[in-house]
This record gives sequence, C-alpha cells and structure tokens, in this order.
Amino acid sequence: MDDRAKKPELSIIVPALNEAGTIGDLIRNLAAQKDVNFEVILSDGGSTDGTPDMFRKEAQNASFPARSIHMGRGRGRQMNGGAEVASGDFLLFLHADSLFEDPNALRKALDALGEAMQAVGHERVAGRFTLRFRRQDGTPSLFYYYHECKAGLDRGECIHGDQGFLLHRSFFSSVGPFEETIPILEDTRFAETVRGRGTWILCPSVIFTSARRFETEGCAERETLNAMVMTLSAIGRADFLDEMPRVYAVQNRAGRLRLYPFFYRIRELLKALPLRERMRFWYQCGCHAAANSWQIAFFLDVWRNFSKGIPPGEGQFQLLRCFDRFLVKVPENRLIRISAASLVWLWFYTMLVCRYVRENTRRVGTRHFC
Repeated sequence: MDDRAKKPELSIIVPALNEAGTIGDLIRNLAAQKDVNFEVILSDGGSTDGTPDMFRKEAQNASFPARSIHMGRGRGRQMNGGAEVASGDFLLFLHADSLFEDPNALRKALDALGEAMQAVGHERVAGRFTLRFRRQDGTPSLFYYYHECKAGLDRGECIHGDQGFLLHRSFFSSVGPFEETIPILEDTRFAETVRGRGTWILCPSVIFTSARRFETEGCAERETLNAMVMTLSAIGRADFLDEMPRVYAVQNRAGRLRLYPFFYRIRELLKALPLRERMRFWYQCGCHAAANSWQIAFFLDVWRNFSKGIPPGEGQFQLLRCFDRFLVKVPENRLIRISAASLVWLWFYTMLVCRYVRENTRRVGTRHFC
C-alpha cells in the first residue's frame, strides 16, 4: 500500500501566517524524517504572501500526505482547526520556522512518549524538544544560551510552542483546545494546563528554531516585551494585553521593536484606575517577580557553565538547587513581595523615560511622565 494512503501515526499541524520564505524548508526537512508515517496540515491564518501556494507546491512530490486549511488569523484558532481535521493518533504542533537535524527525531520522540505513557499507565503525557536557535551570527551568545538552557527546565512559564508540542490526541481532547480568545500566549497557557493535568517530558532530539524575531527586533527589546506580556498574563490583566499595540507583528513586517508605545499605553491604562487598583496592580506584579526570583540563581549557574564552554543544558546548577532547597519559600514573604513591587514600579517608570529619550528625538518634558 502507498504510504500516502495509510492512516498516519502522527499528524503535524503547522500554524502559519506569511511564512512563504520558510515553509519550503520545513517541508523538505520533514521529508527527510525516517520510520514515521505522518501527515502535515498547514493551518493558514490569512497569508498574503502566497504561503499556502508555496506549501502545496513543495508538498506535491512529498512522500507524505499534506493539505492546507484556512482558519483565519489567530494561532490558537489555527492549531485547533488543524487538530479537528487531523487523522493521526498523535499530534505535533510545530512552528513553520522549526527544523530537525536528526532524521530520526520524530521516531525517537514518539518512542520516548510511548515509553513514558506506558510507565505511568495513561496517556496524560506530552513531549517537547530540546531547543536550539538558528542564528545568522554564530558567535557564542549568553542570551541565546540562557534561553536554550531554560527551555530544558520543567518549570512554570518555561515551556513554549517553539519547542513543538507532541501528545496523544485523546490527551489533547482532555486538556485542549488552545485558547482562541487571546491573541498571544496560547501556547504557554496550554503548556501550564498540561502541567496541571499530566506530565511533560523532554524528547531526546533537538529542534532548531529561527532566531529571526530576536535578530530583527533586538534581543533586549523583545525580551523586555516578553517579560511584560508574561507578567500581565500571570496577574490576570488580559484587558491590558488587548490594548497593547503590535505585541507580535507579522514576521515579514517586523522591524526594530520600539518599546515606548507599550510602556506609554500601560501607564495610560493605569492612570484610569483608582489608586487602590493601581497599588494592587503593582503588588501583583511584585508577587510575580518574586515568584520568578529563582531565575537569578539559574542565570548565575548558566553564566558559569557558559564561561566554561559547557553545552546548553549540561553542567551543574548548584545555585538553583540551593535556592530550591533553602529559599523557595522566601518569595512568599509579604515584605519580599512589597519590596519586589517597589522595584518593578521603579523599573517601569525608569524604562518609560529611558525608552522615550532613546526612541524619540524631541526633548522629554518632566510633566509628561507625572
């Protein structure tokens, strides 16, 4: 029987929006995978650059079945739509700019997931891949090294969609679908739902994702915005996120990221709140910052390993272990949270002024920021 006619073991769902420049590479990369019967479903969000046409052109001679569907913009909606039409027993949600170097990556991942499910006796297990960045500049970078190490941790807010999400369709049915009412962070929220109802494993293969957004928008700028978005989501201020301008621009339209509009918009939203609500907002931000203070210890461990040339994810993380053993309850102290809230408040308004000065040519008026 033709492989294309068999029921696939795995359905690979690729949400895309204006990815004509990357989708061909992904199809050719997946064609090199061995010992796995899979299908690929492109769930397009309304591309204007010919992404679906490019996908069909590249996939017409592939050894696996491939089709595209149109779901409208919204990554959560796109992934849910792909899952609805998928026919495989396992689902892999994969970004369009992801690649595998190991031709056995998918086979190893499915085997590891199957072994994990057999060990626990149920299907409430999901896998993600070890993350590495594909960069134009190959110079060693502590910034990328840190994020590659962090992606290997099984902690809250550390698992994201660029690692690929692999799980049995029955588990997806119980923990899904992806949220469609939010324009961003649908992958992070899904990952936390999986953590609450099941188990994450780290698959034995590496997934390479493009660093193009960091390279285009600026590492510091994108990381700052990501931190703001994660904090607002964690404290339940979806209303602020809805008001944020151009949080995630379409990749082919992205440029150097200007942070001042984000800081300014948050400040304007805060000004409209009563004093008590503003104080509560900053306290909640402080609680979230304190809860993530473990990252200080982790960063110091990563810095030491990076300076020694140890591959990402390997080496010792002694300071992090010490934090988990002796200091894990400290962030719950009310005084610590208030102190953290004060530091977050100071950081925010310092950044507001600094970004205005940096991103605008006219002179800053003190009254403008009061």
